Amino acid sequence: MTTKSAPNPQSAIRNPHSASWRIWYLLAAFGIYMSDQMSKAWAVRTLRLGQDKTIIGGFLDLAYAENPGVAFGQLQEGGAWGRYALAALAGAAAIAVLTYFFRTPRSDDRTLGACALLLAGITGNLTDRLRLGYVIDFINAHAGSYHWPTFNVADAAICIGAALLALDLILEGRKQKQEATVGSH
Repeated sequence: MTTKSAPNPQSAIRNPHSASWRIWYLLAAFGIYMSDQMSKAWAVRTLRLGQDKTIIGGFLDLAYAENPGVAFGQLQEGGAWGRYALAALAGAAAIAVLTYFFRTPRSDDRTLGACALLLAGITGNLTDRLRLGYVIDFINAHAGSYHWPTFNVADAAICIGAALLALDLILEGRKQKQEATVGSH
C-alpha cells in the first residue's frame, strides 16, 4: 500500500514558474486597481462641483477633471471613434503586460512588480474609458509656475511601473556589459 505524501510548501518557493507567487502580484495589482476606482469615486462625489482641495499649498491640490484623451490629456480630439480606439489600445496593452508578466521568471521581482503596477493602471483607466468615455483625473502637482498635468492613481501606477521597467533595462544592460568585459579577460 502506497501513501501519498503531503504537498511540500517549499516546492512552490523553489519553482520559478509557480503560479502561487504570481497570485500575490495579481492581488497587489487588484488592490491598486480598487484604490484607483475608489479614489475616482471619491473625486466625483467630493470634487466634481468645483470644490477643489489644497493638500500642500504651492505643491499639491485635488481638482476634478475629465480626460477623454490618453495620458496627461494628450489626443483629446478623437470623439467616439477615439474613445473605442483608445480602449482597444489599452486592452491590447493590458494583454501584452499580462503575457510578459506570465513569461517573467519568479526571481525577477522588479519586473513582476512593474507589470503589476502597469496592469493595475491600464485596467483602472480602461474601466473609466469603457464606462464613462473619459478618464477621471484629480491630482494636481505643481511647483512655482511649473504645473504637472492632472493625473490619478492609475496614471501614477503606470508611471512607476514604466520607470521600474526602464530601470530594469538599464541595470540588465550594465550587467551584460560587465559580464562581457569579464568574459573577454
